[in-house]
Amino acid sequence: MTTENEELIATDDVVTEAVQETVEEAAPVQETDPVAALTADLQRLQAEYANYRKRVERDRAVAHELAIGSVLTELLATLDDIDRAADHNELTGGFKAVADQLAAITNRFGLEKYGSEGDAFDPQIHEALLHDTSADVKVATATKILQPGYKYKERILRPARVAVTDPEEPQA
Repeated sequence: MTTENEELIATDDVVTEAVQETVEEAAPVQETDPVAALTADLQRLQAEYANYRKRVERDRAVAHELAIGSVLTELLATLDDIDRAADHNELTGGFKAVADQLAAITNRFGLEKYGSEGDAFDPQIHEALLHDTSADVKVATATKILQPGYKYKERILRPARVAVTDPEEPQA
């Protein structure tokens, strides 16, 4: 007399054998070389790891640039104050030495000051605060720099704030 468990096991064995036979009949005979399969897996894992490493390095570089850009952005107000002091001849003695060191450090990190009078107005890098028209200009021109712009590695930290002069339109 067989127990219920033995009957289930026997039934499972019959079902398993039937499934294996069906799979073997349906699938063409493929001989798998275990060395080739392991080699393919290893190559796939190496490629995944190389891609991961490149992605992490790229993300790390972007995070580094964003951190430096953030610190430089915080220093812009101080650099503006130093420029105003230099314009009024108040930059002397020890304060001048500190200002020179600060300028050297920011230049070494790659902070670039831009914007000069007479440049063609570009809304991508300039912020127009004043507007005028004149027959002396042929294209929209930044005629006065109210506040210089700064960029770090081609990224605009602050646009140059300028007074823009447009050419006069001919009277119709």
